Amino acid sequence: MPAESAKSLRCAIYTRKSTEHGLDQEFNSLDAQREACEAYIKSQASQGWKLLPQHYDDPAYSGGNLERPALKRLLREIQLGRIDVVVVYKIDRLTRSLADFAKLVETFDARSISFVAVTQQFNTTTSMGRLTLNVLLSFAQFERELASERVRDKVAASRKKGKWTGGTVPLGYEAKDKKLVVNKAEAQTVRTIFELYLELRSFGKLVAELDRRRIVTKRRDTKVAKYRGGIPFTYGPLAYFLKNRIYLGEIHHGGKWFKGEHAAILDRQTFDRVQLLLKENNARRGTKFSESGALLKGKLFDDKGNRMGPSFSGKNGVRYRFYVSTALRGRKHKAGSVTRISAPEIEDLVEAEVRSKLNADEVALEELFGQIQCVTVLAGKIQITLRDASDNKRPIEIPWASKPKDEAQIQFAPAETRTDPKLIRAIVRAQAWLDQLSEGHHTSIEDLAAAADYNPKVIRQGLRLAFLAPQIAARALHDDTPIRLKQIPKLLPLSWREQLQSIG
Repeated sequence: MPAESAKSLRCAIYTRKSTEHGLDQEFNSLDAQREACEAYIKSQASQGWKLLPQHYDDPAYSGGNLERPALKRLLREIQLGRIDVVVVYKIDRLTRSLADFAKLVETFDARSISFVAVTQQFNTTTSMGRLTLNVLLSFAQFERELASERVRDKVAASRKKGKWTGGTVPLGYEAKDKKLVVNKAEAQTVRTIFELYLELRSFGKLVAELDRRRIVTKRRDTKVAKYRGGIPFTYGPLAYFLKNRIYLGEIHHGGKWFKGEHAAILDRQTFDRVQLLLKENNARRGTKFSESGALLKGKLFDDKGNRMGPSFSGKNGVRYRFYVSTALRGRKHKAGSVTRISAPEIEDLVEAEVRSKLNADEVALEELFGQIQCVTVLAGKIQITLRDASDNKRPIEIPWASKPKDEAQIQFAPAETRTDPKLIRAIVRAQAWLDQLSEGHHTSIEDLAAAADYNPKVIRQGLRLAFLAPQIAARALHDDTPIRLKQIPKLLPLSWREQLQSIG
């Protein structure tokens, strides 16, 4: 058939080399692969094959996965229908993984793409061609796994002898001639950080002090921006830093530490004192988040994007529960307009609003809060974003303002008892409202409602709890005969005798 009448097939050449060795040569492995592929395409000119000018070259990339920029670009072009034939020098240049090869063949078949290895004549459109390719790929994968095992064994043997085998060089050291060498200036920084922790005994204070002294993570000369370092310490990297036994002159491998060839920066006594302090501080954290009843844990943020985590305080045997911005732990200048909020207060507000919006009066509390994606606290409002955003609704907004200090008791969170925390909070809040009205802070219920940002109806119903009979209030505070908020009638009589009769 004359070339003019043959259907034109657009051919893309893909080349790959596993290492950087030899890439600086004038004619390297990638050039050799491309030259062979170009010659093959020319030999198929009678079949309408035409070479595309684009180069798809992956220098120094492993064939064990598909995370290669040129290959991804090639696949995008295939999806756009701009390629008809993929040409490689050998099949292992495309991939050395059977699983990845199966994915590529599926992609090729879906777009009717032909695949050719110029030194291994195959046709992927037939079952016999696929079988032959799979056999060859099995050997290619086997070879790659053997090479990986040899490297792992060599690394393990080297580490057990205390040798540095590469990786991220820690602060305080430099890598020279495949060995760790102490950097005197950075080593002094390492000692300073350990001494400051022993002196300050707190991560929050330590982070603030490091920021004040402009002490940052190790600076590295690398092309990838996120690995260059030189950024302020945060809690996670700082904890890892303080536990790193490499500063004792040890090398880690397989969960064990071995005596290293490099010099130690710290003495063992200082390191052990830091480890003991870390354990003591962990033990002092108190109640676990999972046991704290923090319904908005991981979902609450201030208006600068800082997470607000559960926290506690205690006074006269009473424990109070809050959400506190994580920016307060050493970086107050980065905190949002609201840094701390009563946990019961915001949980009640969010619960009421979400129940109202979703018409979910009977839904369990955990399931209801599971519908929430995030909650943002701003100076004048609270924004709630629900998980189901299929209707592209805007976040739910609740008008809100910080309550006066007189109402601090509303933040009460009881210890592990059978009492009703909602009733106790309601009683304390009602007493605070009554005190504000009695002392003339507000001239009317409407004035109080406007200041507290509540509906006057809520204030009137809440105030009834300030006139509870002493026996009923006592039952609310003790576990032996607990009473619940729902047992208190909305139209509560003022007479204590009638209250006891109506409540029983």
